[in-house]
Amino acid sequence: MPGLIGRKIGMTSVFSADGKNMPCTVIEAGPCVVTQVKTADKDGYEAVQLGFGEAKEKRCCNALKGIFKKAGTTPKKHLAEFKFDEEHNLGDTITVDIFKDTKFVDVVGTSKGKGFQGVVKRYNFGGVGQSTHGQDDRLRKPGSIGACSYPAEVFKGMRMGGQMGGDRVTAQNLQVLKVIPEQNLLVVKGSFAGCIGSTVLIEK
Repeated sequence: MPGLIGRKIGMTSVFSADGKNMPCTVIEAGPCVVTQVKTADKDGYEAVQLGFGEAKEKRCCNALKGIFKKAGTTPKKHLAEFKFDEEHNLGDTITVDIFKDTKFVDVVGTSKGKGFQGVVKRYNFGGVGQSTHGQDDRLRKPGSIGACSYPAEVFKGMRMGGQMGGDRVTAQNLQVLKVIPEQNLLVVKGSFAGCIGSTVLIEK
């Protein structure tokens, strides 16, 4: 699907035509530069690779330097591939204008990393037992994780403590409230995963 690479600026609220206050998220969508054009004959599939954000040349490998040089653009920090219906050439700039007539978009972000967390925070467990009758260290524990002699193993997928967050999360069908081409801004209704300043993918 066609889309852009962007950056999450933050959340605010806007008033609708009927006076309703709606929470929304502001995204800096593009401008993105076409760094590669994938074709079915050469690559086996058709796609357009876009670059977003300036990067230092010394931080790019030689392969990427060759790609940026061929496209006639400066080194880019983030790269992603999208499928466009119309044709694009190397070095073309794609702006937030592609979302002008779009009512809904999907936004792909990376959720905030929480580190190692227990089951109460990670899965909303209620804790085990009472706080009296001799209990002293089981308030936030998961409880039993399986039988002993049979099946004598912990089943795969058991909800236990572990790393929380830092996952790729897609928020689907977010309503487009406003497009501001002068500042490359896209305002969508609601929220999606990611911290302020994180890189996101916006797809039609």
